[in-house]
Amino acid sequence: MRSWTDTLRFAFQPIVNLTTGGVAALEILARPEAGDVLAQARRDPELDGRLAALAIRSAARQETLLPLHVNVFAGTLADLGGLAALREAVREAGRMPWEVTVDVGPPFTHVPHRALIEAVTALRGEGFRVCADGIGDGDVPLRVLADLAPDLVKLDASLLARPAVVRAMRTLCEQLGALLSIEGVETEQQCAAALSAGAQLAQGELFGPPARRPAADVYVPALSHATAATPPYGPSVRQFVRPAALLPAGASAGQVRALLTGSPEVSGVLLVDAAGVPVRSVHRSRFLLSLSGRYGHALYADRPAAKLGDPPRTVGVDATAWEVLDVVADGDRDRTSDDVAVVDRLGRCVGVVRLADLVRALAESRVEEAAGLNPLTRLPGSDAITTEVDRRIADGRIFALSWLDVDGFKQVNDGAGFAAGDELIRAVGRALQAAAAGDTRVGHIGGDDFLVLTDPKGLDPLAMSVLDTPWSAGGLAVTLSLATVLCAPGSVTDHRQAAAWLAPLKQAAKSLRGASWVLGHAGLPGHEIRRGSGAAPAQAGCGAGGPSLG
Repeated sequence: MRSWTDTLRFAFQPIVNLTTGGVAALEILARPEAGDVLAQARRDPELDGRLAALAIRSAARQETLLPLHVNVFAGTLADLGGLAALREAVREAGRMPWEVTVDVGPPFTHVPHRALIEAVTALRGEGFRVCADGIGDGDVPLRVLADLAPDLVKLDASLLARPAVVRAMRTLCEQLGALLSIEGVETEQQCAAALSAGAQLAQGELFGPPARRPAADVYVPALSHATAATPPYGPSVRQFVRPAALLPAGASAGQVRALLTGSPEVSGVLLVDAAGVPVRSVHRSRFLLSLSGRYGHALYADRPAAKLGDPPRTVGVDATAWEVLDVVADGDRDRTSDDVAVVDRLGRCVGVVRLADLVRALAESRVEEAAGLNPLTRLPGSDAITTEVDRRIADGRIFALSWLDVDGFKQVNDGAGFAAGDELIRAVGRALQAAAAGDTRVGHIGGDDFLVLTDPKGLDPLAMSVLDTPWSAGGLAVTLSLATVLCAPGSVTDHRQAAAWLAPLKQAAKSLRGASWVLGHAGLPGHEIRRGSGAAPAQAGCGAGGPSLG
């Protein structure tokens, strides 16, 4: 009689790093030829645990070096705790626990919360990584998601039609220290949406369908123009992590040579101790050069590979790309092409980053940033400000959005000349930049119009700094008008609503004499006059239209 395992096959789907374009891991999917073994596994934790173990053994037969993702129902994890069958399969396959991510999937509703969290804690303590799977297409409560503290969150591609939800999940992931992955990506438009929403990983038919053998190559659209705004402190190193080639610290030079010659895509090997902490770094070219020399193989083949390695360069998973460059710059110049190991809070290797990936991405971000700068002031335009406004809305932060311009700027140009007008605009831009503190963002949206995004506590010093300054152009005294809308959490849903509340405040500021400043609150009528009085005379071409934020 045939066993159900005789009709069960496994397929491998690549999980793609959207920054590097490489395959970050493989998800192993059960594909029964008959019956619905997954429906049975949902009701039978023992069966589900055996499926996870069989998935690992299937991957071992493929001899892939890539990290693996195996699927387990939340109920199985709560019932079986440490998943003994999975742990044994990982050990037999010669894989290390931190090379395996357990994708915990729905249903969650009737799963004992405490048992689930304790099981996840036990798995994580052994080194396994944990993914919250099926988010957006399942029933996971937010409290469970937060308590799971997953290393990765997989969001269903259907939610890309709701960008605010995806941005909110990205913010939650940042708070949890998790990566965000989009699954079920089928079109280039969905890929672009995933990238612009801040997802670091993705999988789906677009990149590569599930296949009996792990994919060697995947299709990733050229979408660098759609990347999300880079934070001022630099992109996270998590975006650039590649799978690491790991061997035990005592591996011989012959074992390392066999791995390198059988895997031409591997640029180096990390030797790790029993806890997964890197102890030596073996660079491909230098290692093979040592073995290829006269008597090299005879001298080194059976000796520990560590003798041909170097101390590893490491950074934490929370490091930025700029910090990685600092690590490379401070080291030996002969090792600039070495991979940098990325380690978790316990020092265990979770992958590597390559200098070429960092330089390419940072160069692209600088080119894109430069393309969006106003040529007169070299300040970013409205796109950078609107992106940051939406980010702060998603973060649930209170913020102040201000518009500033020069009163009667047309008369300035007519009376003092365009050169004097341009110099005045540059001077105002420099003053705003000098007054900006902390995470204040200043944008020049054209003509004499500026946008300033800041925390409320930084608002008064910045306003006083520019409004108290005597301004002139070509000997003509000029004044500035400032309008500010305070946006509390929940008062606006996106930058367009913030702009709509700011527009009438601009009109109010322009109606006052001299240097003026009015302040209002999103969602509340009226405004406060903080500077200026009386009615200003009508001025042609003074730019009294509402600010445009896209």
